Amino acid sequence: MTKRRFLSRTKKPSGNGSFHFPWMLVLWVFLGFVILATLILGVWSIYLDKVVREKFEGKKWSLPSRVYSRPLELYEGLPLTPILFEKELEALGYRTMPTITSSGQVSRRAASAREVTYEVLTRGFDFWDKREEPQKFTVRIDEGKVASLMDPKGVALPLVRMEPEEIGGIYPNNIEDRVLVKLDQLPPLLGETLLAVEDKHFLEHHGVSPEAILRAMWVNAREGEVVQGGSTLTQQLVKNFYLTSKQSLTRKIPEAIMSILLELHYTKSEILEAYVNEVYLGRSGSREINGFGLASQHYFRKPLSELNAQEVALLVGLVKGASFYNPWRNSERAKARRNVVLGVMHSEGLIDEKQFKAAQASPLGLAAETETSLINYPAFVDLVKRQLKQDYKEDDLRKEGLRIFTTIAPMVQRLAEKSVATRIAQLEKQYKIKDLQVSMVVTSVGSGEILALIGDKNPRFPGLNRALDANRQIGSLMKPFVYLTALDQPQTYNLGTLISDDPVSIKGGDGKLWEPKNADNLSHGNMPLYLALAQSENQATVRLGMQLTVKSVVKTIKAAGYDGEIPQVPSILIGAVDMSPIQVTNMYHTIAAEGVHTPLHAIREVLNAEGQPLKRYAIELDQRFSPQSTFELQHALQAVLREGTGRSVYNSFPQSLPLAGKTGTTNDQRDSWFAGFSGEHLAVVWVGKDDNSKTPLSGASGALQVWADLMRQLPTQGVNQQPPEGVSYDWIDTATGLLSAEQCEGAMWLPLHNDYKPKESAECKIKEGSGEHWWQKIFN
Repeated sequence: MTKRRFLSRTKKPSGNGSFHFPWMLVLWVFLGFVILATLILGVWSIYLDKVVREKFEGKKWSLPSRVYSRPLELYEGLPLTPILFEKELEALGYRTMPTITSSGQVSRRAASAREVTYEVLTRGFDFWDKREEPQKFTVRIDEGKVASLMDPKGVALPLVRMEPEEIGGIYPNNIEDRVLVKLDQLPPLLGETLLAVEDKHFLEHHGVSPEAILRAMWVNAREGEVVQGGSTLTQQLVKNFYLTSKQSLTRKIPEAIMSILLELHYTKSEILEAYVNEVYLGRSGSREINGFGLASQHYFRKPLSELNAQEVALLVGLVKGASFYNPWRNSERAKARRNVVLGVMHSEGLIDEKQFKAAQASPLGLAAETETSLINYPAFVDLVKRQLKQDYKEDDLRKEGLRIFTTIAPMVQRLAEKSVATRIAQLEKQYKIKDLQVSMVVTSVGSGEILALIGDKNPRFPGLNRALDANRQIGSLMKPFVYLTALDQPQTYNLGTLISDDPVSIKGGDGKLWEPKNADNLSHGNMPLYLALAQSENQATVRLGMQLTVKSVVKTIKAAGYDGEIPQVPSILIGAVDMSPIQVTNMYHTIAAEGVHTPLHAIREVLNAEGQPLKRYAIELDQRFSPQSTFELQHALQAVLREGTGRSVYNSFPQSLPLAGKTGTTNDQRDSWFAGFSGEHLAVVWVGKDDNSKTPLSGASGALQVWADLMRQLPTQGVNQQPPEGVSYDWIDTATGLLSAEQCEGAMWLPLHNDYKPKESAECKIKEGSGEHWWQKIFN
């Protein structure tokens, strides 16, 4: 019975029976599917809505820290030459025009090579203390200084502060970079062109454009692959901001949903502002160029407000494919794309016929690609990073958009780069050397601010920073600190004190004898202290150092600012110590600053992303040596350049300019050093090879030539000749160290401590001839 009932239920109906399709079942299944899909879509949309709102309302981008140069402050009497001022303008990207029409332009009128008048319209800038608005002024430079500074009405201006150069940044690990632009800062021509080219109906649609989607579907179906998108600006923003750039159906669906959600929550203005800051417009090495604000600087070295029609057209054209239309790699392709955009601008009435034809005929007008590097002065920015890490977390430096104002002077840095390039090339050719390297540090005497820093003969190459990390023997650069130790004991030593230059032999801890020789392999008997330093005599210096004790000399080296370890052995007296150029600079700055130690620094001010000051780096001053002893040492270092190892320097300078310095050469001439200063600038130069091999260069024939090439171009004051209290000049007999007189043979005019002058006078032999000595040329 049960079996028959089962068989009858499963038996196929006979041909005479009717079949009833289960429509209700299908309907319920369909409705269930729709409900389930709606629930899934709803939940997914809620999730996507959360994603959209959290990111858009939160911190949209990790902003790199921006690093700026010092701003040039102009005032009447400022030491400045036309060459220097034009280097500064070049660094800031100013354009020379016959007539000024907008910010970032300058006109030039020369009366002579030394007298030039400039009319300038600055860009304005938000500084740490206030905003400086764009300012038009006229500056006349004559005889190496600012002769006048006036506004357009001819009224004298007390001070003009120009904007600083942005020299680099401290970037997130993905090196995604942008300069944020508010919508009201976007030039109307750029905004209108962007909408005309990329999304004509942006103000009308709600995130997606069905018309554009249908058109894209038709084209893609015809081609058999995804070749065209129907994306609105909102969809492009969603793709770049939330998703990936890969074209696929699985990406297009969430893109459409998120675009609608974005338009539901935010205004068109907010969406457009996010787009102009997010859109990808190129790459510089490993750095992504995002947004129109940075793209304007990258391609043209000017802010958005200064773009003309053809420049606007190129940037908008790059939206379609920044790599494909890269104007440096594919200039003809980029120009064609730019002209297409210009055509749209013309047809939409954004530019007239005359502007259209002129813009189409114009070149791309790009900045030099070498000027668009990630960091303009990599060695200096490396130093800035190291100093910042003492006060800030690495993550904050990379993501919080800090604004860091530094001490670098672009005009000095660029002159230093030129001097390095010119002189190193000349030395390699003259001496038939390959692979020379160089580093240089330039500071402002007194403040300790670093004005320029070079770590490679290719200064824009971000490799080994030799200024900070190349530790090399410093040779005779150590000698002034031996003599400073002596001069700091005025009751025993002065510049006229006789010291022995006889051969010296010292037994080391291992029982071996150390017998340093002079460069000329001669001994010179007794000689005045100042002359032993001027002629860089090894034997006299070692004998003096041993009298003073190595321990006391090491104490002087430390007090001068050296922070490394020094072995207390006699060989350090003539420079058997490895130091970096910046360590040498730190020590020599104490001498140049009359005994006051000021730690060298590269940072002035740090602001947060909102422009609020976080930290100001005050100058620290500490009188480590007496003004009297350092003044006497400076006199001896002037003698180095007048009658000693550095005397060739006055082939480049007038005899009336007092300069001081010291050459340094290590064994087998592996290292060529020079450290020298004026009253305003100190520069230390190292020249050598990375493999520490021999060269034919001494300190005078190598590093001094680079130093002189830079310093002769800087408007600078001579070393101070006014003795401090307690010091006065007297004639000293160089044969006995006793008092003498001007007319006596062998008499030398030396500064001496008043309380410890010799009491007796030497026998006077009237000298023949009437030629002036170098010190007389200064005072006369």
